Amino acid sequence: MAYMVPETIPRGATAGERMLFECLKNHLPSDYIVYYEPEIRGRRPDFVIIGPDLGLVVLEVKDYKSNTIYQINNDDWILHKEGGGMVTTKSPLKQARDNARLLTDHLKKDRNLLQDNSSYLKFSYGYGTVFTRLKQEYFLKHNLYHVIEPQFVLCQDEVDPDEDGFSPEILLEKIRGMFTVRNTKRYILTNEDIQAIRFHLFPEVRIGAEFTSPVRHQDQLLLSLHNIKTMDLHQENLAKQLGDKHRLIRGVAGSGKTLVLASRARLLAKAHPDWRILVLCYGITLSKSLKQMIEKMLNEPEDLYEMMNAPGTPSAANIEVYNFHEWLTQHLKMSDTDIPILLEKAQRKEAVLPMYDAILIDEGQDFEPDWLKLLCQCLNPTTQSLLLVEDRAQSIFRRKTSLAQDVGLDFRGRSKILTINYRNTAQIVQFAWNFFQAHSHLQNKVKSGTTEGVEIIPPQSTKRKGPEPFIQRFQNIQEEMNFVSKSINFLTREKNIPYSEIAILYRVKNTHRVSYIDEIKNSLEQHGLPYTWVTENAETKRNFSREENKVKISTIDSAKGLDFRAVFIVAVENMPFPLEEIEEREVSLLYIAMTRALEWLFLTYSGHSTFTQFLDEVAEKKKLSNPKVKELG
Repeated sequence: MAYMVPETIPRGATAGERMLFECLKNHLPSDYIVYYEPEIRGRRPDFVIIGPDLGLVVLEVKDYKSNTIYQINNDDWILHKEGGGMVTTKSPLKQARDNARLLTDHLKKDRNLLQDNSSYLKFSYGYGTVFTRLKQEYFLKHNLYHVIEPQFVLCQDEVDPDEDGFSPEILLEKIRGMFTVRNTKRYILTNEDIQAIRFHLFPEVRIGAEFTSPVRHQDQLLLSLHNIKTMDLHQENLAKQLGDKHRLIRGVAGSGKTLVLASRARLLAKAHPDWRILVLCYGITLSKSLKQMIEKMLNEPEDLYEMMNAPGTPSAANIEVYNFHEWLTQHLKMSDTDIPILLEKAQRKEAVLPMYDAILIDEGQDFEPDWLKLLCQCLNPTTQSLLLVEDRAQSIFRRKTSLAQDVGLDFRGRSKILTINYRNTAQIVQFAWNFFQAHSHLQNKVKSGTTEGVEIIPPQSTKRKGPEPFIQRFQNIQEEMNFVSKSINFLTREKNIPYSEIAILYRVKNTHRVSYIDEIKNSLEQHGLPYTWVTENAETKRNFSREENKVKISTIDSAKGLDFRAVFIVAVENMPFPLEEIEEREVSLLYIAMTRALEWLFLTYSGHSTFTQFLDEVAEKKKLSNPKVKELG
């Protein structure tokens, strides 16, 4: 999955541009950057692609239909206008070429991007055109390839994944062939080269996040407990004590926030069978896990009296569980880019919105202010039953910090702070927090600040003990995955951990050098281990089953809210991901990944980054302090 700038395409984009945006995002390597309409010296190329083994390619996109083109030559195209008449425009290929030259002329001012003692760039650059509504058959039938060479053209059947002839491999091959000068030995852009290109062409301004201090909440009862089932019961009881109206729960990873939310949904459904209840989160996989959790709770009697007197199996019919975008699509038939317009209509009483008696939101730190504003519009003003659950240390998206200012929600006197991580062992809690403190730019503000409550909450851990996190460097990904597969066999054989309680988490699916996902799957297959690739596509995410007895393979962000007895974080050298501008998000991602592990945590890698340097140092300190440590298996 390529790195897109911006992350989502603006509302004003054409249908063809939207389709191409999603196609490039999903089918280019993870270390490719794709810019949509960047402003460069007064011009806005449709798409600019940068890749280590590619160089730079500019694409001009046209949504021309079969009846649009009247006459074309190398310089000018005469087109039919929709309202009638004709219009003459510059050739799309010439537009792409002119934009590419504008970009490269600007880059040539940086000597570090030039070949030694020359005025030529040390990497290749190219350009091409994309016709999102014209197929190759049309180009052949009307001899258009005589005017615009096929190597510079991508047609609808080459960029639309819904077309039978679409192939990601051919798409990448065509993009890599859009060069007027072919180098026999193509230069591979370094991370420094890519950052230099981005600096010169696409200057960006970053403003640091504001931060406020934690309010410590001691819960001696939870600290005194040792058994997870008993601790879970403690959190379920907490759900009963929240009170009515809108409530906020902020807590550390592993503090049982999601369990409290699910328990709250169960209580509301049983207390108010006539209520319409909405449960939302950000991730698809967490939404499926939440749904399964709530249904399981509803099917389990709370006590002996309920078991003996319940008229039948409780129903979750009045509880709807979605990830936010799924709910938006199904119930409002829109995308999140349309929300500002809908909010304006709602303010004028011109919009008909679904109404809920209670709304419960998990992963609230990843919800945009406008999303929360919309949900507040969908909340029954009589009940005002809103529960927002969040952890700012797990935030991987940009969001303003002031709920009262940005959304109009004031939780003063209505919030609960959960500082105790009881799901992870003390060893994992301490290790993950040490990493977070060492790398987070907010580390010095964790214990300072003033007004709006807790932002980053330092965790306390319970007395649950377990093995130290296992850190190992390897020569290559094959050796690394061989170790992972053997370790999984060890855990299932010697520790009786079922496959369903084991997860492999990755940051990057592939690069131009290696397909990490293929290496993971191949190794598991060679060792006879059953697995499911949870994040293969939207359908596999929707079909996610927590109980399926297979090893789960997932991206880190899709594992948010989930936990497993054993977690393997592989190819850690891909973090911090060099294309991610805000390293704080990478810190949060790895912190999230570490805290998915209840008992066993493995971090493996075969390359180098600032994060692996930290891990190397930790591993070296452990080796020096205990040189006789026995390796696993």
